[in-house]
Amino acid sequence: MIAVTVAVAAKFLSEHYATPAMLLALLLGIAVSFLGEEGKTVEGIAFSARTLLRLGVALLGVRVSMTLMLGLGWDLIALVIAGVLLTIGFGLSVARFFGHKWRFAFLTAGSVAICGASAAMAISAILPKDERSEERLIFTVMGVTVLSTIAMIAYPILVRTLGMNEIAGGVFLGGTIHDVAQVVGAGFSISEQTGDTATLVKLFRVAMLAPVVLVASLIIRSFAEMDEEGKRPPLLPGFVLGFLILAAASSFGLIPPVLAEFLSQSSRWLLLVAIAAVGMKTNLKQILSVGAAAIALIIAETLFIAGVILAGITVLT
Repeated sequence: MIAVTVAVAAKFLSEHYATPAMLLALLLGIAVSFLGEEGKTVEGIAFSARTLLRLGVALLGVRVSMTLMLGLGWDLIALVIAGVLLTIGFGLSVARFFGHKWRFAFLTAGSVAICGASAAMAISAILPKDERSEERLIFTVMGVTVLSTIAMIAYPILVRTLGMNEIAGGVFLGGTIHDVAQVVGAGFSISEQTGDTATLVKLFRVAMLAPVVLVASLIIRSFAEMDEEGKRPPLLPGFVLGFLILAAASSFGLIPPVLAEFLSQSSRWLLLVAIAAVGMKTNLKQILSVGAAAIALIIAETLFIAGVILAGITVLT
């Protein structure tokens, strides 16, 4: 109930002050983090941060329609896939120069490459846990949300400055901005066609979440050490299976539009409640200790995917 209350407050503030709801839920959660440390709320907050998170990611699958996305054309599909994979590869390659190991690199790069905060929470669920897992997740969610908001303002200006047409602008915005809400905001601030194209490209990146997490979980399981509870990451996370089933059902038109909209909204609320709960489990002092190198890494990954997509658009047009 506490996590839901924080999520509702964040949603109310976001609608009245044009601020990302995810970021507000996180900050409000951190403000009452003592509730996650002791008392009757601890178990419920832990449940919200883990179980509701996974259910929310699974329900994201209803937003994916491969039939619709194939309308992008194979050249743009290849560009988006290349952007995602190259960004993850870039993050893993350069992380050591910033003083970070593969866990943090994959978490930040995957979040930047795929779908921001939602990807961060999904990837975090398959990584082996240690005492700093939640700090890394919180930092990543904050980082990608802030950068996504900055991009929502700056990238449309860049699109106009470079003289991109409506389709190219939509591909750039959808292929580079981290969170879906900011992609929609940036795209429709230019034109309806740009907004539609940006949203479609972004949803294709969201669709990449399941295969990336699935392959990563198989790789991680083969070499990762046991987590603090003595367990390896699961072979096939249940939420990934749920995502794939719902995405397939959506692609074949098996989900009625009314139900699809209900599940999509449910996914947004579940993720909002989950990130509020994660905030309540967080020690702000530990988050701030992540340091400038982590900030530099996530900025470098953001600039890298922007460069890859921009180069691809230049070649294709």
